[in-house]
Amino acid sequence: MNIQTALLLAVLTILFGAVGFLIGGESGMLVAFLVALVMNLLAYWNSDQIVLRVQGAHEIDEQAAPEFYAIVRELARQAQLPMPKVYVMDSPQPNAFATGRDPNKAVIAATTGLLKLLSREEVAGVLAHELAHVKNRDTLTMTITATIAGAISMLANLAQFRAIFGGGQRDNSRGGWLGTLVVAFVAPFAAGLVQMAISRSREYEADRQGAMITGQPLWLASALRKMQSLSGQYPHEAAERVPAMAHLYIVNPLSGRGMDSLFSTHPSTDNRIAALEQMAREMGQR
Repeated sequence: MNIQTALLLAVLTILFGAVGFLIGGESGMLVAFLVALVMNLLAYWNSDQIVLRVQGAHEIDEQAAPEFYAIVRELARQAQLPMPKVYVMDSPQPNAFATGRDPNKAVIAATTGLLKLLSREEVAGVLAHELAHVKNRDTLTMTITATIAGAISMLANLAQFRAIFGGGQRDNSRGGWLGTLVVAFVAPFAAGLVQMAISRSREYEADRQGAMITGQPLWLASALRKMQSLSGQYPHEAAERVPAMAHLYIVNPLSGRGMDSLFSTHPSTDNRIAALEQMAREMGQR
């Protein structure tokens, strides 16, 4: 976990503590946190199979896709990771994601479009990025983030209920009736922004570490440029059906846009490419 992610998690934790104490006191804060923790741990433990099923991915072996399998095996060796399971999604859009609760349970999934439309080097750049997510245990980081953000949402729902149905009674919250109402709507919004910022920061870090695994930042830069161009031309139907899972993919599967807006779970593709090209220059590559 890098410094930026740690700071964002700290901000999220402070926000949770402030909201919880303001609305429900110490007891309300504790209950919300425990409920959110249980829900997210259950999701974390089973998330890989849920994601793979919903996204229409199926496991393959070396015989079914020898080149794909060989690339993953070589990259896992270079990254000093156990060989992950390899899955394929039947979609013309070039894209990929990683899942699994730890490196020993990791899964790398790629679309048929990725394997058909990108060169071997570009595919390697993409898969190295996904292995970097595995090595960084980003699924755990995002589970912690989701736990705290979920607890804030629960407290906000409690505040909304009290503001709507308890308006005629004396408000015992530490912020007063108006403060409670403001927090009820502002806190989940702020938590969502921090959660998306953490997701974006993990993408930049996975780009950097993925490029270090291959030793060729321009492989991933070329892949991102091509994927940005093609993602809007080829819809990914499974992702369109469940847009909440779009943040898992290396590029946004719902559109070809890559803006660094407040509401984007993905960094700007152009910014990612620029960072990788700068990294290549520092390594003496052109």
